[in-house]
Amino acid sequence: MSLEDIQTRIRKAEAEAGRAKGSVRLIAVSKKQPNERVEAVLDQGHRVFGENRVQEAAAKWPEFREKFEGVELHLIGPLQTNKVRQAFDLCQYIHAVDRPKLAKTIARIAQEEGHCPGVFIQVNTGEEEQKAGILPSEADDFIKECEGLDLPVEGLMCIPPVEEEASLHFALLAKIAARNGLEGLSMGMSGDFEKAIALGATHVRVGSAIFGERNYE
Repeated sequence: MSLEDIQTRIRKAEAEAGRAKGSVRLIAVSKKQPNERVEAVLDQGHRVFGENRVQEAAAKWPEFREKFEGVELHLIGPLQTNKVRQAFDLCQYIHAVDRPKLAKTIARIAQEEGHCPGVFIQVNTGEEEQKAGILPSEADDFIKECEGLDLPVEGLMCIPPVEEEASLHFALLAKIAARNGLEGLSMGMSGDFEKAIALGATHVRVGSAIFGERNYE
C-alpha cells in the first residue's frame, strides 16, 4: 500500500457516500516510524501527520518543520497533564481530550499562552475499562463542560473495540456529535476507514497502510 493508494481509496469512499471530494482529511500516523519513511511521505507532498506521544513528536517534528513548510500535527494518543504545554508548542490538534482534569489544564494553559490547539473529545464508545475516553452516557455533559471552558471543540474521536463491528461505534459517535452540533469526527484507521467515511468521518487516522508495519522494539 502507498500514500497514493490510500488517497485514492478515500476519494472513492467519499464519492460512494455522496460526500464532497476532499471532505475527509487523511492523518498519516507516523508514530514509531523511522524518520526515513516519514520523510518519504513528506517528499510526496503530504503535510498532515499524527503522533501518539508528545516525547516522540518533540524528537521528530521540529527538525522536519525546518525542512518542510506547512506541517500540521495531530496528537492522537493519550496526553498527560504535565505534557500539555509542550503539546501546545508542537501540535495544532489534540484528539484525546478524555477527562475533566485534562480539559481544565488545557483551558488554563490556553489562557496563559493566548492560543489553543483544536480539540477532539475522546468517547469510549465500547465502554471498555482499559480504554480512555468519556462514556457515551456522560458525553453530552462533558462536551458542554469543555465548551464552557472556551475550548475550541472541533468534534469527537473514538477507537472501536477490536472484536466488535466498527460501524456500530462510528454510528454512535456520529449521533452524539450531531445532537451536540459538532461536525468533526476523528474515526477510522487502516482497516476500517472506508466504513468511517460512509458514516461521516472528517478525519481518518492511517499509519501502517502508508508507512509499513511499525517496529515496537
